[in-house]
Amino acid sequence: MPFLLPARFGRARRRLALYGLLCASALGLTACGSLPPMPPRTASTALAAPQATPLGQMVQTQRQTAGTRYTSGFTLLGGAQAAFTSRLALVQAAAQTLDLQYYAIHADASTARLLEAMVQAAQRGVRVRVLLDDFHGAGKNAQVMRLAFVPGIEMRMFNPLTGPRGSTMLRALSTLTDFQRAQQRMHNKLFIADNSIGITGGRNLGDAYFDALDSDNFIDLDVMAAGDAVRQLSASFDRYWNDARAYPVSALVSEPELLRLREHASEDQEQALVQAAIATSKTAELQPMDLQAVPWIWAPALVLADAPGKIPPPPEDAPPDIGSAAPGDTATPPADAEDSHATQLLPIRLPPTQEAAPRGQPTSPNRQALRQVLAPVVGQDNVVSGLLALIDQASSDILIVSPYFVPGDDMKQAFARARARGIRLRILTNSLASNDAPLAHAGYARHRLALLQQGIELYELRSLQDGRVGTGTLRGTAGTITGSQGQSRAMLHSKMLVLDHKLTVVGSMNLDMRSQLQNTEIALLIASRQLAQEATANIEATLQEAAWRVEDTPHGLVWRAPAGSDWGDRRSEPDASLPLRLMIQLIGPLAPDHLL
Repeated sequence: MPFLLPARFGRARRRLALYGLLCASALGLTACGSLPPMPPRTASTALAAPQATPLGQMVQTQRQTAGTRYTSGFTLLGGAQAAFTSRLALVQAAAQTLDLQYYAIHADASTARLLEAMVQAAQRGVRVRVLLDDFHGAGKNAQVMRLAFVPGIEMRMFNPLTGPRGSTMLRALSTLTDFQRAQQRMHNKLFIADNSIGITGGRNLGDAYFDALDSDNFIDLDVMAAGDAVRQLSASFDRYWNDARAYPVSALVSEPELLRLREHASEDQEQALVQAAIATSKTAELQPMDLQAVPWIWAPALVLADAPGKIPPPPEDAPPDIGSAAPGDTATPPADAEDSHATQLLPIRLPPTQEAAPRGQPTSPNRQALRQVLAPVVGQDNVVSGLLALIDQASSDILIVSPYFVPGDDMKQAFARARARGIRLRILTNSLASNDAPLAHAGYARHRLALLQQGIELYELRSLQDGRVGTGTLRGTAGTITGSQGQSRAMLHSKMLVLDHKLTVVGSMNLDMRSQLQNTEIALLIASRQLAQEATANIEATLQEAAWRVEDTPHGLVWRAPAGSDWGDRRSEPDASLPLRLMIQLIGPLAPDHLL
């Protein structure tokens, strides 16, 4: 049954945030919209015995072949092709469960192919759970919610919004009656098969994230994990899935209502359009990744995950009734029973309790150093605060990739402390021309000079190069972490930190106040010199080949082109139109950092 229609990607929330705040203040809109009653739900949890599945057995075999003591493996998924083919492979290989948690799933051709494969998985008996933030659940993207009415698939919407689903703009305007809660979103991204192999990072699901558009594609990054690390990712998923904010789709909208929102007259016509879109998509010819050939890096790691309670529930909501667990699952109480804002710190084979030294041998200096570095992370309020605690432990080098970079006071203070210790600190973010959220760039730009004066090295991605995308060479173990090729604008969307050439963090978080204060986020911290070396080398290649270096000079800011390029240095926001630069100068000062 078809459930997706082609749709162009569009980011609305950051653009609407300022306007919504101004309108809400002017109109005095403070009353909250009313959501329908929460129906009784059945608690469910991740697969209890993943080692019995073919994927679980494959992971065990690969670990034994590697001869490693570590029980978790990781590989960076570089580029859109690896991102798509890895997910397709997991859907097709899943034998018992598929769990997806996303901020956005867009109704377009690339996603249609993935979700049709999920329907086929459900038809062969795989239990599918889809948890989706509700901000994009309107307009054409509302058709994704038809998954909820496919046998074998259960779908819930996190932090649902009131208002009509037929129009994205009308629904966005309706959120002004509950503006603050509407701004707080579940930003986590997880894609997990059989609780054995999972993917996390910055990427949502949609054409723009799989390099399938003719313009405006994202440069993004995922990490694929195997083994014990996935159990911890699944534990975070379960906590959100069973939370009071996760509404079954059927409580919010009926299948007939969704069908009435379709733009096309009949199911046959819709099916033909969907299949035509899939067949002509840039992802049409891609084959599933060979999971047997994945070059895993085995290492200790931990998961940082914000608690669902970081987002307050609607005032009228009480914790829902939770029924008995599904067969084979373990029932858990709703997360609101301990509804704190605390970040979950989920260790995976970390010394000394999980990864003891061989009998008769002392604990290695590396493991002692790692334990000392991670200790301050425990007890932090949220993922971003945990990362700032890690920055305080750095001793030589910090490399940050954050597409939306709006540092609050505590971030700037952490950077200042790092510079005072002599730490080299480099940050790659979007230029104004490559940023799909210009207001976020305005928030960054107001801090840019102060950051440069602290001795921080700032790089901004170049979107276009003589009509072509800059050829950055961020390479992962599964391919190249680049944007699109040809006549297309590249927009940075990767979120990563590398500390002291030994710790790599990949997740859904930006280093901005929205991720710190409003959104929920998740991140994987991997303690591997090999992975860190790979990530560092490839980020540095992008800095040298596809980014401007911003410098403070006696004559003002200068955007330095890479050595050997024909770009030429610039003295104003490069590649950005005059109207866009003027808009940032006029509107930017009105936008508060915490909404950008």
